[in-house]
Amino acid sequence: MLNAILFDMDGVIVDTEPLHKKAYFKMFEAFNIEVSIELYESFTGQSTLNVCKKLCDIYKLDSAPEDLVQTKRDCFKGLFNTDPSLKLIDGVLDLIKNYHANGLTLVLASSASMFTINNVFTRFNLDQYFKAKISGADLEASKPHPEIFIKAAALAGFPKQNCLVIEDSTNGIKAAHSAGIYCVAYKSEHSTNQDYSLANLIINNYKSIFYEKIGTVFQ
Repeated sequence: MLNAILFDMDGVIVDTEPLHKKAYFKMFEAFNIEVSIELYESFTGQSTLNVCKKLCDIYKLDSAPEDLVQTKRDCFKGLFNTDPSLKLIDGVLDLIKNYHANGLTLVLASSASMFTINNVFTRFNLDQYFKAKISGADLEASKPHPEIFIKAAALAGFPKQNCLVIEDSTNGIKAAHSAGIYCVAYKSEHSTNQDYSLANLIINNYKSIFYEKIGTVFQ
């Protein structure tokens, strides 16, 4: 039986990927590093701190990873408040309302900082639908490690076989797979060059996983 939905945020609930990309490349410029699109895309789904640690290692930077994180966060905050392109993913609010109306427990499991998560949830009034929010940035291991989804299922209060993950990134899908949780991969136009091969189901329209349809898979 399907009891809980574990949502990723970036590229699944809200279209923040373009803003994150702009913020990252502003940060790269601030620290005088040239990051290829291929390297940037390989970071999708990982926490900002882990990304910045890798950048410091790759480019032998004298700056601390926390300095890069703060610069990126400042850039993102400015864009979040001014960029008119920020919006919910098409159809996701109807999906959230559908699950909530059918008594499912919703938990947010995102690699974003809690600062960003709370800003998004406040802006789009999403707290009313979710039981809990967990930030991968506050965990010991980042996606593709399964820790975030194992803890999200525990917060939901149901066994993992009664949970479903919605993800859009290679690292997130790997994390759900490693956690042994059914994973739906949403093919976002902003999450390019991602590997969906470990997902249980691949979709590009949220109507296809409304409770009336996806619930039958768990019966």
